[in-house]
Amino acid sequence: MLAAQVQELVSSEPSSFLVVEQPTSAQVRVEPAPEYALTTWIYAVVAPFPTIEDGLTLDSLRQAWQGDAGGVDAWFTSLATAAVLGAWLGEPGAGVVQVGQDKDLIDQAWQARTSRAVVPFESLDPRWKVLELDGQSPLHKDFAPESYPLAVPIGLSGEVESVEPVHARLDWPSSNRDPDRLSVVVMTGVTALTRATAWMMDIRGVKFPGELVGDWLRNADITHVSNEVSFAENCPPADPSPANMRFCSAPENLELLQDVGVDVVELTGNHLIDWGQPAMLYSLDLYRQLGWSTFGGGLDLEASMQPAILEDHGNRFAFLGCNPAGPSFDWATSTSPGSTPCDKERLFGELANLRGQGYITIFTFQWPESYRASPLPDQVAGFREAIDAGAMIVSGSQAHQPQGFEFYKGGFIHYGLGNLFFDQMWSEPTRQEFIDRYVFYDGRHIGTELLTTHLEEYAQPRPMTPEERTSFLKAIFEASGW
Repeated sequence: MLAAQVQELVSSEPSSFLVVEQPTSAQVRVEPAPEYALTTWIYAVVAPFPTIEDGLTLDSLRQAWQGDAGGVDAWFTSLATAAVLGAWLGEPGAGVVQVGQDKDLIDQAWQARTSRAVVPFESLDPRWKVLELDGQSPLHKDFAPESYPLAVPIGLSGEVESVEPVHARLDWPSSNRDPDRLSVVVMTGVTALTRATAWMMDIRGVKFPGELVGDWLRNADITHVSNEVSFAENCPPADPSPANMRFCSAPENLELLQDVGVDVVELTGNHLIDWGQPAMLYSLDLYRQLGWSTFGGGLDLEASMQPAILEDHGNRFAFLGCNPAGPSFDWATSTSPGSTPCDKERLFGELANLRGQGYITIFTFQWPESYRASPLPDQVAGFREAIDAGAMIVSGSQAHQPQGFEFYKGGFIHYGLGNLFFDQMWSEPTRQEFIDRYVFYDGRHIGTELLTTHLEEYAQPRPMTPEERTSFLKAIFEASGW
């Protein structure tokens, strides 16, 4: 981008500007760490998405860049990035593989698998995992470029009378990362504020489930929950061991969802009508009063088919979802509320329409539960259909046990996140949970961060320990075929 403008300037005014090969012969040099900084270019250290490591230090990066790979099979970068970072990190060692363009790095890095790369921010891709550098990531909302090791000033050096006419003709942006164009969306799994979860909320306080992960949720620009149980004014006191699977939630439990910053509520759950239609209608009214968007269910069939439309930092989002699992009495009809049945012709047509209008399209399923990390063939086929129809991201909201991932035709699929707030502690897999943090920039999905939690006391997820996280991610990546 920057080099292209310089080339265009030289081509348009050949009588005024001439490119020379040796910097010592130039009156004006375009370079990093210049005398006159015009922009700050952000670079990221990345790895193939199924990588366990979450970050590294500047010292370890510099050592790897200069030749000590540190147990990694290969380091990759483009010729242009190598030219810039050579002045910043030192000349790249023989172990750094330099390829023509940033877009060519990712396939080679995935083939090497235990590999790393350095790319400019504008070249980020969902198939990369962005690694924190000295605790900072350009994907984060609290990113501080002034203290980030790979925030590189680029500009002009030379005598001021020579620099000024070049500067006047260049229209460089102040950076390749504009925080006003970046949005963070958090997607979550099953929320069911009933049974033992509600019982613990009565004992420990309504906000107890979110105390250890609440910041992860509320710090997003858009926070999603799939609330599967309707609120009911006549809901009886919470019972950790009820006689049946007919669920409701006390209205005061809604305060938990307020506290963690919910913006959009998914209604594909198959327990929405357990306490009757009045409970769902009451819940919908509560969400409306709070200004929350809903999708995947509604007042009636037509309302249930409508997308939730949200906008943030110039990015436009459309959420759609459906419930193929049933039961049939849970589905919305022309005269009654419920979850959205999977009318593919209608929903997938809307997906295509929204994608064509430039929306970031997120589709969710309440697929039949399978309690396995690897999705069954029918689930794979169904989720891929949504990508084919125009979804950018497809997320499985049904899973009580986390499931794997897939990159498919430019889209990202997470087959199941597991629970968020639900009391299933009867197995280790049902206690394991994903919170997916999606990052978008200028209408494009540029990265996904996998936040991992472990359920305690039937109600409260906590961040996994490093050892738990490593074991969990290895298992899920293996289930994904990686």
